[in-house]
Amino acid sequence: MHASVSAKKQQEKVAELEAEVERLQLLLGDRDADAIVKNHIKLLHQYNEVKDATQILIGRLAAWTETTIRQVHKDYDLEDED
Repeated sequence: MHASVSAKKQQEKVAELEAEVERLQLLLGDRDADAIVKNHIKLLHQYNEVKDATQILIGRLAAWTETTIRQVHKDYDLEDED
């Protein structure tokens, strides 16, 4: 009797997981997981390049105005975090 209850719970869990897989596949569509990851990495590289360029400009502005980078961040309400 104990084994049948356990098997029933396992079947329920499998059905739950299959439903979750189906829901996620509908959400993602036919997109390939590798393609999604590659695109994400590409976007992260672009973000980092823009952020680096921005930090260079902020540094130049700080030097030009003879102030600190921290003060430029405060003056323009820029966050110190990503």
